[in-house]
Amino acid sequence: MSAPLDMARIGQLREAALSAEKAGRAGEAQGLFDAALALAPREPRLLNSAGGSALRLGDTTRAEALYARACKAAPGELEYAVNHAIVLEQLDRAGEAVRLLRGLEAKGRHDARYWSTRGSAERASGDLAAASASYEACLALNAGHVRGLHGRARIALERGEGDASARYAKALAVNQGDANLWLGRAMALEAEGQFAEARQIADALSAQMPGWLDVHRYLAELRLNTEEGALQDGRFADHYAAASRALPGNAGLALAWVGALSGADCTAEAHAVGEDALARMPEDPDVRVAAASAASAASDLARADALFADLPAREGRAGVLARVEEARHRLRCRDPERAEALLARALDDAPHDVSGWGLRSLAWRMLDDPREEWLHGQPNMVRRLPLAISDDQWDEIKALLHALHETSFVPVGQSVRGGSQTRGGLFARTEAPLKVLHDAILEVIETYRAGLPPCDPGHPLLARRDEDLAIAGSWSVRLGPGGRHTVHIHPQGVLSSALYIDLPPLAEDAPGAGCLEVGGAPPEMGLDLPPRQIVPPLEKHLTLFPSTLFHGTAPFAQGRRMTVAFDVAVRS
Repeated sequence: MSAPLDMARIGQLREAALSAEKAGRAGEAQGLFDAALALAPREPRLLNSAGGSALRLGDTTRAEALYARACKAAPGELEYAVNHAIVLEQLDRAGEAVRLLRGLEAKGRHDARYWSTRGSAERASGDLAAASASYEACLALNAGHVRGLHGRARIALERGEGDASARYAKALAVNQGDANLWLGRAMALEAEGQFAEARQIADALSAQMPGWLDVHRYLAELRLNTEEGALQDGRFADHYAAASRALPGNAGLALAWVGALSGADCTAEAHAVGEDALARMPEDPDVRVAAASAASAASDLARADALFADLPAREGRAGVLARVEEARHRLRCRDPERAEALLARALDDAPHDVSGWGLRSLAWRMLDDPREEWLHGQPNMVRRLPLAISDDQWDEIKALLHALHETSFVPVGQSVRGGSQTRGGLFARTEAPLKVLHDAILEVIETYRAGLPPCDPGHPLLARRDEDLAIAGSWSVRLGPGGRHTVHIHPQGVLSSALYIDLPPLAEDAPGAGCLEVGGAPPEMGLDLPPRQIVPPLEKHLTLFPSTLFHGTAPFAQGRRMTVAFDVAVRS
């Protein structure tokens, strides 16, 4: 028979732990909770309290373990399950959170917090339709629920619903001080074509919150698309300068500013910003990598050499990123042997790193390494396949996409030059023609998968061929005369794609105009590596290929070229 719990002592330890947490003494708080848990290791209320303390102190891994123990000690207790789901989502395990909460719907159906948490997890897992329904259930129980109002407004924006700005206004009426709501409101207004109002909000947020990277990124994109001459000298991103003056030691600001300029081909300006940041933060390794990469892109190869040479040894994800960026520089210097050595180490640590494999493909081509044929030359790696869609349905899809492009922007940091790209996830939208298109694409993906060589555990694509694949990001691009995609790569996917919706009169154009060019090196790297394959566009046909292949498009002289593209990723 177990000894009775000393609840008085446990209570004292808990109160002392919470006091230590409030005073910012994280280690002491953890130690006191551990002492209490040693006396009552299966007490669910204590485990839940300790999990909440860990979460507030920023230790999400410890919080998740404690909440899991609380759920095990008290199966079906809604409060503990909701708390566990919140931290699972923060740990990028939203699918687990959804499964946990759906299993408790009978207990949670009258609880607004349950529905709000479930909606958030469903959104994070990519199921926006389910998230919308959950947020609606939350608001039916509590029309003024702050998180429910915000979540439903965000879903409306992401799905292209016409009432997104009104929903944000309603949420702001309940919570005027939430900066995320104001940023969402600006995005919704911009989507409606109210650019001046969106700009006013974004300018104010950027000035008031200099450390908030999301608003600076959004303002850069808004300025690039609505401010005449904003691309000249990188002016579209000069609000980062004021933020950096306010927070001169903020490395994240410097990295975001360099990234915005680099993504818009403002390489000289990115180099200058990187050098300025390095002068302010000479010991920050992330700033040093960014400055070195910007120097290399601006063709200051000697400066990049010196900066990469002084990089401290790093492990984990930061080490992988540093080695991949140095390998990119070594390829620019026409040193494929050194690039291959860096990439081999990076890919040992991160075997699914798409950028690393893409650069390794270039190194292997420069070295005439036969492994490049294993990587990208096996049968059916690049395929153009027809979609089973009727002509009437196709016309509806085409008309809808053209209408969306009338209010679309050029996103900062993307490959589009001389055109527009739709906002958000295309297949998250609610229009029926997009559902038809989505379903037809899924059938083609399965046809492509069936034609691939067998599973190969060492291959970045074939290792995943038999896994549960899903469409991840999705968008449409419309290019005008002279428009093109720069040579780029999609680091988040297993497969990349190009679906041809509407094509210019290419028969009257130069040979190769408007074609998809797969496997060549980005021209700015200065390498004599032409595309491995050129794929002529054909309407109502989808080209699929490994995401580890660099790709771009050739410009064309007249007309419009409209495509849909998406990443295919392993389902979370």
